[in-house]
Amino acid sequence: MLSVDSPPFSPVNAERKKILFICGSLNQTTQMHQIAKELPEYDHHYTPFYCDGFLEMIRKAGLAEFTVLGGTFFRRTMEYLNRHKLTIDYRGENFEYDLVVRCADLIIPKNTRGVRSILVQEGMTDPKNIRFYLIKNFGILPRWLASTATMGLSQLYDKFCVASDGYKDHFIYNGISPEKLVVTGIPNFDNCDRFNNNTFPYNGYALVCTSDMRETYRFENRLKFITRAVELAAGRQLIFKLHPNENHVRARAEIAQHAPGSLVFDSGSAEEMIANCDIFITRYSSTVFVAAALGKEVYSDLDGNEIKKLAPIQNHNSARNIAAVCRQVIDAPVSVPRRKRRLRKEVFKSWTKSAILPERKKAIGL
Repeated sequence: MLSVDSPPFSPVNAERKKILFICGSLNQTTQMHQIAKELPEYDHHYTPFYCDGFLEMIRKAGLAEFTVLGGTFFRRTMEYLNRHKLTIDYRGENFEYDLVVRCADLIIPKNTRGVRSILVQEGMTDPKNIRFYLIKNFGILPRWLASTATMGLSQLYDKFCVASDGYKDHFIYNGISPEKLVVTGIPNFDNCDRFNNNTFPYNGYALVCTSDMRETYRFENRLKFITRAVELAAGRQLIFKLHPNENHVRARAEIAQHAPGSLVFDSGSAEEMIANCDIFITRYSSTVFVAAALGKEVYSDLDGNEIKKLAPIQNHNSARNIAAVCRQVIDAPVSVPRRKRRLRKEVFKSWTKSAILPERKKAIGL
């Protein structure tokens, strides 16, 4: 249950610079928290992912539920922030920020465009498709239509912290300015050995991590994928770890029909399950990097050499590296006057009474 007893804002030190961390999925939220821990000299504020304009209309209409704008992701983010007693400034409307740190630039809220910012790679990027090339070459579609394939293309940030040298090359090839890219590694994927120490009760199985391709309006032949998994398992116990963003009822029914006898989990640590498996099967998922780092036999849509090239560096201190980049940006001299934005605390509170869904009002203490 979300906490509603504590106010969404905590007293801040007017002398210290302020950083807004924009969260989203649980992976993104935990990454933001790890980075913030390495920046104790600044005031930290957190917000679930948000948008404005036409996309806000879509969100209110309930058409964005299978994205980080949806209610499920909002609730999970708020639960995490409340559980860790982190300071919440929903939509970043209550303070003038010196820096914004985010894990996605597919959507850039207007109230953050005049603020210095850091973009952090959250995991594997999606494969390129026709929408990617239309966006990159002609700019005739919004970036979010191509999902994370267009990550970084906004270039509306000061620095982009990426997982590896391989990914740096990948983003440069996509057209991103090399001077903006910094190879730092990424939290949650920089110390995969730690997953070997776990309490997951099974061993020696074939693990399948599913995707949310269908929920994000991309084609996937799930029957073909399940059939291939059964073949690759070659008699081993099959375990399916469902993507948190997919339709679990539908996925369970499909597995029961085409891979009877399989174990299915829709919660728990996928990384710990990977540590105990013999072979790992997926489509496009950041978990493939964990499997590769742990030396598993991997089957995915990515070529094995490409996985090795792109794999996040195992430096055990990515959050600290990213924090160092944050300090460089937030403390750099101001060479060009930044656009100031008016604080809209009272307007925001008035607007939320009518525009924010009741569950969100309750979650942020309005």
